[in-house]
Amino acid sequence: MDYITIEVENDESRLLNIGELYGVLGQVHDWRQEKGKRYTIGILLIVVILAKLCGENTPYGIAEWAKMRGKELQQLFGYHRQVIPSNKTLQRLTATSLRDEDLQATIRHYLHQRYGGQQSVLITIDGKTLRGTIPKGQTRGVHLLAAYLPEEGVVLLQIEVGHKDNEIVAAPKLLRQLDLKGRVVSGDAMFTQREISVTVLAQGGDYLWFVKDNQPTLHEAIRKYFLEAMENDFESVPIRQYETNDKGHGRVDDRYYYLMKLPDDFAFKNLWPSIKAIGMAIRITEKSDGTTSDDVRYFIVSRYLSGKRFAQSVRGHWGIENSLHWVLDVTFNEDQSRTQERRMADNLSWLRRFAISLLKQHPSKDSIKGKSQIAGWSNDFLLQVLATQRT
Repeated sequence: MDYITIEVENDESRLLNIGELYGVLGQVHDWRQEKGKRYTIGILLIVVILAKLCGENTPYGIAEWAKMRGKELQQLFGYHRQVIPSNKTLQRLTATSLRDEDLQATIRHYLHQRYGGQQSVLITIDGKTLRGTIPKGQTRGVHLLAAYLPEEGVVLLQIEVGHKDNEIVAAPKLLRQLDLKGRVVSGDAMFTQREISVTVLAQGGDYLWFVKDNQPTLHEAIRKYFLEAMENDFESVPIRQYETNDKGHGRVDDRYYYLMKLPDDFAFKNLWPSIKAIGMAIRITEKSDGTTSDDVRYFIVSRYLSGKRFAQSVRGHWGIENSLHWVLDVTFNEDQSRTQERRMADNLSWLRRFAISLLKQHPSKDSIKGKSQIAGWSNDFLLQVLATQRT
């Protein structure tokens, strides 16, 4: 596959290397038998990704999309016949012909190389259950733990949390596969565990953990330190702070971030390796009807960050919930997927997240849903999304 030159929004020709991604995906190990192969693994994966960029989520939907776009795919791949993989072919591909670890390693390398993932300071970790995979009468389906780069909009890695495990057990396995040197790893209250903290530090990273009521004594201790310090406007303690004011959607959000150097008499300092600071974030929201609400959250941190970096890390952590999970559920209908074959569900989920990463890189100011819709209407836009490289 050659380089493809198309027109972009600023009317300048831009060289888009779709062939490079095709070559990278072609390196994924193909577990299919040689007999009966009609398409290479690279072609099939490109077809799946293109269909997902247009909002198709199931093997049947992807096959129907390919049927409608057969001639365009033929031209794209320079194939001698229309490229129309069947529903059964795509089911076999995602259920048996791919190993999730092979696929993830290949795409992760591509994302690092193409979208500057190594430059991102913050990595957030969070879990999500694919609700459509929960068998009738049961409460547990496929549950995935993901590492997300909110500054890049890229899912770096995800692993399945086994039925007999939980996120606390799975988190060190996930983190040991990542390059954490010089990075800050954030996680919700569930990850406020010594073993996870040790794993992050051992790999050259730092942690920023949310503290909630699941650790009431730690939560209360941090709260008291900040209440006492605020009584004299932080005059007697080392503090770094940052403020933001955001307006939109009929409300005003004022946010105040405070990072306090760890007090000498902090009772929990020996329980948390290399802890350097405790933090507090306050959000005060004023709605258009004049009502207000407030929210206060606390943190433990292994690096005494600047006030701005602390604020960015706190805000960035919510990116995995607001920017990734919301998009997966609303735009890609992930929770409606009824795939209960575990490997298929994991592979489809990973390819879905890769599609979101590509959509986020496109410079258009449309929403992710809007970009996906435009990709479904315009072949040129679809190819732009597939090949966009961050400059």
